[in-house]
Amino acid sequence: MNYVQIIFSPTGGTRRTAEIMTSEWSSSVEIVDLCDPACDFSKCSFAPEDAVLLALPSYGGRVPAAAAERLSQIRGNSAKCVLLCVYGNRAYEDTLIEMADLAEKCGFVPAAAVAAVAEHSIIHQFAAGRPDEKDAQQLRDAAKKILEKIKAGRPEDAPHIPGNRPYKKFGGVGLVPKATKDCTGCGLCAEQCPVQAIDRGNLKKADADRCISCMRCVVQCPVSARKVNAGMVAAASLAMKKVCSDRKECELFL
Repeated sequence: MNYVQIIFSPTGGTRRTAEIMTSEWSSSVEIVDLCDPACDFSKCSFAPEDAVLLALPSYGGRVPAAAAERLSQIRGNSAKCVLLCVYGNRAYEDTLIEMADLAEKCGFVPAAAVAAVAEHSIIHQFAAGRPDEKDAQQLRDAAKKILEKIKAGRPEDAPHIPGNRPYKKFGGVGLVPKATKDCTGCGLCAEQCPVQAIDRGNLKKADADRCISCMRCVVQCPVSARKVNAGMVAAASLAMKKVCSDRKECELFL
């Protein structure tokens, strides 16, 4: 049995969460990085005995479109698939059910699903420092139970996954990072952008039509020279404060 992460994690929260889970499975885990626009995902193919963790963030209650498009090129070949949705303590809404549908279209067999919380990628005071140790213990416990199910040969016992069809409409975020006067022109932001929204010839701005507000360029900038509009972030923080303030816990659907 091979253990694999298929992951889309622009700012690292989803990756940290996924690593906690797969560390309970094996010390040797293959990574398929859906953030890499240069990768030919059509060459990714799995065997029925493989165990795959599909780890994606929830963007506005949906799967990021770029991740969905790249995932669609992968061939699951009846490999067991565990769905991990990571969100910033607001709500994951239809993300898990959309992940399940995408996985099945690729030929994976969903064996379990997990919804977990990580620090919000834009408004950092929401779920700050998560996944924390309490999250980690819940994730490790979930990973053990899931592996027991997979090894017992019961992936056909499909989990009940919450969500709605048709999925909610994705409204977009609209927060496009721009370079400040501190930009040194190193080009790392353009190199690291998952959707190639930053022109290497004009690093100051990002293509608003391509940008998915993933904040990878903000996190990766070595001199912290990429920012989003502070006023817009403050307004979003105020609007989300009530729904994001109460701690939400990890959920396992087995």
